[in-house]
Amino acid sequence: MILIADSGSTKTDWCMAEKGVAIKRIPTKGMNPFFQSEDEMVEEMKHSLLPELDGKRPEAVYFYGAGCAFDKVEIVRRAISCVLSLDMAAIEVNSDMLAAARSVCGHEAGIACILGTGSNSCFYNGKEIEANVSPLGFILGDEGSGAVLGKLFIGDLLKNQLPAGLKEKFFERYQLTPADIIDRVYRKPFPNRYLATLSPFISEHITIPEVRQLVKQSFKAFLVRNVMQYDYQHYAVGFNGSVAWYYRDILEEALSETGLKMGIIIKAPMEGLLKYHQ
Repeated sequence: MILIADSGSTKTDWCMAEKGVAIKRIPTKGMNPFFQSEDEMVEEMKHSLLPELDGKRPEAVYFYGAGCAFDKVEIVRRAISCVLSLDMAAIEVNSDMLAAARSVCGHEAGIACILGTGSNSCFYNGKEIEANVSPLGFILGDEGSGAVLGKLFIGDLLKNQLPAGLKEKFFERYQLTPADIIDRVYRKPFPNRYLATLSPFISEHITIPEVRQLVKQSFKAFLVRNVMQYDYQHYAVGFNGSVAWYYRDILEEALSETGLKMGIIIKAPMEGLLKYHQ
């Protein structure tokens, strides 16, 4: 039995698998070494993961997570080793970008992207990430992400760039004032997460030409500023993430208009990771 984890800052999806088949999924809180200490991650796994393993001990653990940069990998490996009593050599810790690449490309080379709360991209050689354009976060980059779509939408809404009546619908739906929005974006923590929560409202009104154009232009900016720095003439572009999944028809238009070839689109990477590690 192996254990695969897909972890973000808020939740982790653990999957017990045998011969490429999932036998149990276990949800726990997120494990991000940028925001949590080794001890905090150990306590979370002891409390939420260990009792759900039914006494089984995995032969190997493949952990993919947000915040798992080079200098943070050993923190996560030590925490997992401590809880599961595994040799460190049996534990592989990688970034969420590599999870996306392996899930959409498998063992083949290609261009892989994440379009979720944030955005990211890479050229993947079939095993590892070979090139990566820094996403830069939602202030300087993250084009096409849920956070940036929310930022652009709110900006246009408050500056009266969208059709009459939409602003009233928005404020009625969320029971907010312009001052409330400014406070959430500029003073409260995690403004990117807040802005990304506006995606369902954007999706509900996607038939409005101005809203659809806003989304498509943000996708095209992502492709031009990120993806087109890779060898897009020879490789398809695969996507992972809720934004890519729910706006796939507009994403396909953006790819077509920029001369790129669409690869597969998945909402979450676990199914592809099961196939990869089979």
